[in-house]
Amino acid sequence: MDKPRVVVFVGSLRKASYNRQLARALERLGEDRLQFEYVDLRVLPLYDQDSDDDYPAAGTALKEQVRGADAVLFVTPEYNRSVPGVLKNAIDIASRPYGDSAFAGLPAALAGASVGAIGTAMAQQHLRNILSYLDVAVMPQPEVYIHFSEELVDEEGKITRQDTREFLEDFVDRFVEWIERWRG
Repeated sequence: MDKPRVVVFVGSLRKASYNRQLARALERLGEDRLQFEYVDLRVLPLYDQDSDDDYPAAGTALKEQVRGADAVLFVTPEYNRSVPGVLKNAIDIASRPYGDSAFAGLPAALAGASVGAIGTAMAQQHLRNILSYLDVAVMPQPEVYIHFSEELVDEEGKITRQDTREFLEDFVDRFVEWIERWRG
């Protein structure tokens, strides 16, 4: 059987984003069992309901990318105790117009990194609420709120702390099991 295809939404546009580094580290940990494909949030227009009858090409491409996936991984920072606007916009584009969500029925997992003490707990809680409404089967455990430091991920994308690496290996193992459960 082919490796499950996972579409990855990184909720940060910054090139050196901690969350992009975390996503790449998760990819390294799961590359033998999962195929990762990243969404480019930079090319997406702002969602506008007036465009529902003539959907923008970038929106249609995003919906096709999500519909072709076996699962979704959201790796997000926390902005003002919630999800970043660019991530919410991408979710809106892929789930609209009403009744035409590309996410419905897909399994998903959440992770996030921040220099703050509580990581991305609030953003992920908001994200869980959004995804629940969209009929996304979000893996309930483990919750991944990484307190990020500059030396946590090396230049090759490897997690340098053994305890964090083991925790994230368990996360990836459980995500693979979660996907297989939903693939049936």
